Amino acid sequence: MAKSARPHLPADLTRVKRYSIKKRPAKSEIGRFGKAPGPIPAFLDALPDFLKAADLKSLAKDIIHARNRGRAIIWLMGAHPFKLGLSPLLINLLNRGYISTLSLNGAGIIHDLENAFWGRTSEEVADTLSDGLFGMVKETPKFLAEALSQAKIDVGLGRSIAEFISLKNPRFAKYSVLRAAYAKNIPVTVHIGIGTETISQHPEYDAGLWGAKSHLDFRLLATSLKSLNDGGVVLNIGSAVFLPEVFLKALTVARNLYGKINDFSAANFDMIQHYRPNENVVNRPTIAGGKRYVFTGHHEIMLPLLAAAIKTYER
Repeated sequence: MAKSARPHLPADLTRVKRYSIKKRPAKSEIGRFGKAPGPIPAFLDALPDFLKAADLKSLAKDIIHARNRGRAIIWLMGAHPFKLGLSPLLINLLNRGYISTLSLNGAGIIHDLENAFWGRTSEEVADTLSDGLFGMVKETPKFLAEALSQAKIDVGLGRSIAEFISLKNPRFAKYSVLRAAYAKNIPVTVHIGIGTETISQHPEYDAGLWGAKSHLDFRLLATSLKSLNDGGVVLNIGSAVFLPEVFLKALTVARNLYGKINDFSAANFDMIQHYRPNENVVNRPTIAGGKRYVFTGHHEIMLPLLAAAIKTYER
C-alpha cells in the first residue's frame, strides 16, 4: 500500500476568515433584558402547598437561610441566562448576597463580555454554520486574549475576565455579571472544554493558558464547596453535562481535603431534565443528607419566579 504523500496536518487557524461583531445579527440585546423582580406574596400565597409549588417556596427559604448563616450558595450556570436577558436579575441576587460562587462554562464569559462591550450577543447558528462563519467574529477572542495576557499567573480564568471588564469599563458594563462579581469579590470560576466554545476556533486562543487558568478555577470551586456543609445550597441552571461533571469532581476533592460536606440543598433547573444534573448535582451528593429539588421550565420564567420568591420571604 502506497504511503500518503502528506501527513495529516492540523488546521491552520491563522488563515480562518473572520468579520466584525458589529456586522453580526444578534439574537439578544440589552433593550429587551428583564429586571430584578419584586415580591409577589399574593401569588405565592395562592399556590397550593404541593409538589413543585411547595418546592419553589422551600428552596427560596433555603437560599435565604443559607445567606443568613453564611453558608455557600453555589450557582452552576450555562450560558442561556446571559442570552435571555437575566443578567440584571443575577446581578441583583449577587449584590444581595444570594450568590457566593458563580461557576460557568466558557460560553458564559463570551456572552457576558459581549453584553458589556456591545450590548448584544448570540447568533443564529444555522445562519452562519453552512459558510463556516459561526463564531467567527474577531473582536471577542481578541478581547479575551488581551484579558488573559494582562492577568497575573496565579489568577484564574473567571477573575481574569472579570477584572478586564471592570478596568475597561465598557459602555454597557452595568449589564456584566462578571463585573458585578468582581466588585463584590465574589469568585467566578470558568470551566472550559477545548473545542466546546467558539474561542477555540481562533488564532489568539492559547489552549495551555486557558487550561491552566481553568484548572485554577476548578481548585477554587473545590475550596468554595466546603461551605456547603450544614445548610448551603447548590443550583445547576441549564448545564446538561459539563458543569455537573465538574461539580462532582470538585466535591470529591473538597470532601477529600476538608471532610464532611453534607446536609445541603441541591436544585436543578432546566427545560428538559437530564441524567447528569440529577445524578451528579441533586441525587448522589445528597445521599448522606440534604434536600433535593428538580424544576422543569424555561429559565426566563423560572429564575424570575425563584428571585421573586426570595424577595418575598426575605422580608
